[in-house]
This record gives sequence, structure tokens and C-alpha cells, in this order.
Amino acid sequence: MAKMQYQGTGRRKSSVARVRLIPGTGKITVNKKDIEDYFGMEIVKREVKRPFEIAGCEGKFDVIATVTGGGFTGQAGALRHGISRALCAADKEAYRAPLKAAGFLTRDPRMKERKKYGLKKARRASQFSKR
Repeated sequence: MAKMQYQGTGRRKSSVARVRLIPGTGKITVNKKDIEDYFGMEIVKREVKRPFEIAGCEGKFDVIATVTGGGFTGQAGALRHGISRALCAADKEAYRAPLKAAGFLTRDPRMKERKKYGLKKARRASQFSKR
């Protein structure tokens, strides 16, 4: 018989995380690497684990995630969003309210602004000189 698994997709900036939750011991695997090896900074790892703390289910689910695009903070945000969505798929009544209150189910819409013609970057113009 197949194990129950719950899926969620998280996005942040240009990063996309496809997350699967499987009942287990709390092991987190990102792109076939342990979370300790994949993310170097402790604050980023803590950010990924926050949905479990808020929902009160640390150590109940194993996470298998595939993350593409962006930098490591964007990937961590996408992973947090995907984990939160997968937890809601697992048990909507128990986990949705605290995750929604913490703002983890809302997709962060902030993106990099596009470069405009005539400028060096999105808003940076060349230096002005009167003479």
C-alpha cells in the first residue's frame, strides 16, 4: 500500500519549489541534499522550518523538495510557501488558521523591476552634468 503524501507548490521572486510531505520523522531533503548541506546560513534553515513550528507539527512529516531558480533566500521563501500549502492539503482545519495568521499562505508578489530603455538599470540613470 502506498504512503499518504501531500503536495504543494511555493513561489518567491523567480524561485519555484515543488514540495512533497510524507509522514515521517522531520527529515528535510532539498534537491536530493540534506537541508544542512543545501542552505549554509542558519537563519535561512530556520525560515524553512517555521511552518512546522507555527502549525505545531515538528517531526511529523518528511519533506522532499525540488527548488529551481533565484538565489538561496528566494528559494527558502518558495520552500516555506510550498511547505505551508502542503500542510494545508494534509489537514486544512488544523493547520490553515495559524499559517494564514502568520502570512505563510500568501504569495509574496514582489519581483525584480524590469530595466527601462535610456537607463542603466531599472531606475538608475546616467550621471547628470551641467557642463
